[in-house]
Amino acid sequence: MTIPFNKPHLTGRETLYITKAVDNGHISGNGKFTKKCHAFFEKHYHFKKCLLTTSCTDALEMCAILLNIKKGDEVIMPTFTFVSTANAFVLRGAKVVFCDSQIDNPNIDADKIEELITKKTKAIVVVHYAGVACKMDKIMTIANKHNLFVVEDAAQAIDSYFNEKPLGGIGHLSAFSFHETKNLIAGEGGMLVINDESLLERAEIVWEKGTNRSAFFRGEIDKYNWVDIGSSFLPSEINAAFLYAQLMEMENIQNKRKQIHEQYFKKLSQSQNSLFKLPTLPHYATNNAHMFYLICKNQSVRNGLIDHLRNLDIQAVFHYLPLHKSPFIQEITKTSPKNLKNAENFAGNIIRLPFYYQLQNDQISLISKQVLLYLNKFVW
Repeated sequence: MTIPFNKPHLTGRETLYITKAVDNGHISGNGKFTKKCHAFFEKHYHFKKCLLTTSCTDALEMCAILLNIKKGDEVIMPTFTFVSTANAFVLRGAKVVFCDSQIDNPNIDADKIEELITKKTKAIVVVHYAGVACKMDKIMTIANKHNLFVVEDAAQAIDSYFNEKPLGGIGHLSAFSFHETKNLIAGEGGMLVINDESLLERAEIVWEKGTNRSAFFRGEIDKYNWVDIGSSFLPSEINAAFLYAQLMEMENIQNKRKQIHEQYFKKLSQSQNSLFKLPTLPHYATNNAHMFYLICKNQSVRNGLIDHLRNLDIQAVFHYLPLHKSPFIQEITKTSPKNLKNAENFAGNIIRLPFYYQLQNDQISLISKQVLLYLNKFVW
C-alpha cells in the first residue's frame, strides 16, 4: 500500500459545520463561521486583527497593497521560499532582492539582511521554514533602524513561537496558509494578520474589494462606497466552516503531529551515518511539527533516496528551488544569478518524509528503516 506524502485530516465535524453554514442562509464571505475563526485566532494568539482569505497567496498580495508597494521599491526576502512570497510584491512592481539562508537552517540569514538595504528598500519579508522561527529580534531591530516594514510569511508556522511570542504576531503584517498540506486545513485558505494599528482600517477595505462595506454592516456608516483599491479576498463560509472544525481540534491535531515528529527524530537520530543531518531547532524557536525533513550530504544522495523510497511506494519529496535562479527572475533582471550557496545547498539536499495525522507507528518505522538501509549502503 502506498504511503503518500500528505493526507488531509478530517476531524469529523467539517460536514456538520458546512451544513450549518448552508442552513444559516449565508455561504458567501464574512458570515458567522468567518467571524468565529477570526475570534479564535485573535483570542488564542492575541493578534490585533485577523482576516480570512482564499489563500496565503492572497494574504501576501494584501500585504503588498497595504504597504503601498510600487514600481521602484525593493523588498528583501529569502530565495529559499515558495513563489507566492515573491509574486505578491512583483505584481505591485517591486524589485525583489534575494537573501541567502543561514548555514545551518533554511531560514533567511538575518546577518546578511542589512547589507542588502538601499534607499529604495521598503520591506523585509521573512519565511518561517517548517514552522521554525527566524531571528525575529535581530530582524525587527534592523527594520526599526531603517524604518522598514516586516512581513511574516507564516504559511507553515501556525502555533509556533519565537521566545514565547506567536509567529505571525511580531511583524507589521503576516500571512498564514490553510492549504490541505498544512497543520490546519480548509482545502484552500489563508489568513492575513494585521499587527500595525495604522493598517487596520485599510486592511478591511482592501479585503472587501476596496469598499467600506464592513463598516456599513456594523452600522458605522449609512452607505458604503468604493474608497480604495482591493479585490475579492474573502473565502466562502463553506471554507470557513471547514476551518472552524479544524480549530476546535487544534490541540489534538498538534499533539498527534508532534508525536509523529518525535518518533521520526528518535528513530533517525540513532544513526551515525554522515550522509544526512537532522534539522536543528534554535533555542529561541519551537517546533510546530509542520514537516519532517532530512538534509542529505549532496543532491545525488538525496535523489537516490527519493527514488529508493518511491520504488517502495513511499512518497518522499524535495522542496523549493531557489527563486534567484528561476527562469522568470533571470528574464526580468537580465543578469546572472548571485551565488547564494546556503539556499542552493538546502534546495539540492533536503528531502521531506511523509507527514500527516493518520501516519501510523509501523509506517514511521518502515520509512525510517528504509531511509537508513539505503544510506548505510554507502558507509563502510
